[in-house]
Amino acid sequence: MVAAKLFDLSGNIAVVTGGNGGIGRSIANGLAKAGASVAVFGRNEEKNKATLAELQKVADYSMAVKVDITDRFTLELAINEVEMKLGSISILVNNAGIVSRSGGVLNETEEDWNSVIDTQLNAVFILSKLVAKSMVKHKRGKIINIGSMYSYFGSGRVPSYSAAKGAVIQLTKSMAIELAPYNIQVNAIAPGWIETDMTSPIKTTPFNDEIILRTPAGRWGKPEEIVGTAIYLASKASTFVTGETIRVDGGYAIR
Repeated sequence: MVAAKLFDLSGNIAVVTGGNGGIGRSIANGLAKAGASVAVFGRNEEKNKATLAELQKVADYSMAVKVDITDRFTLELAINEVEMKLGSISILVNNAGIVSRSGGVLNETEEDWNSVIDTQLNAVFILSKLVAKSMVKHKRGKIINIGSMYSYFGSGRVPSYSAAKGAVIQLTKSMAIELAPYNIQVNAIAPGWIETDMTSPIKTTPFNDEIILRTPAGRWGKPEEIVGTAIYLASKASTFVTGETIRVDGGYAIR
């Protein structure tokens, strides 16, 4: 197969959660440029509109849905809306995330813990279950979960985030085993330190120096540097790859 065709996503319908900013926005635009019709899920209506305007420049069909991914009922309605307007979903990118910078378990409230777990883990499970039902019928699909360096390493600063991101990797493996017979591949991307609104406060702290020193590339990554891996995992090029987590971290995890 010609290399260009391997990565051609024409005819695919993709959903990207948290697709109106940071890594999610870059992935949404990247999938659209590769030929997919893309629906972004996000809570901020203004960011949704701005992202949709970008998508419409490159994708014939795209949409933005205002949705709270911690609300199961709303999620099911959003999925139904996408499939009604665009068609059966063949690519799901579980990207949306929040963090509670509590400083540790002694400080973190149960409310903060539940909010992070609902967003970073429970929503991944619920959305994947909803979309997989359709994928099973069509005997094809790609589910891409976004992990983190904290999928591997613990953190005394953000325990709920670390717990959720670690669990997402195990959920990825479990779903990969279950769904492989239906020609559905489930994989994850573990970004290193990427410049986004969520990570920007860290750049003004002493921890920033530790990050730069530990990263062989000697810098933070850009959201667009995640796109190539996302397209690969969403494409025909990865049909025999499942249950894997690909680090995109500038070498951070090596040390």
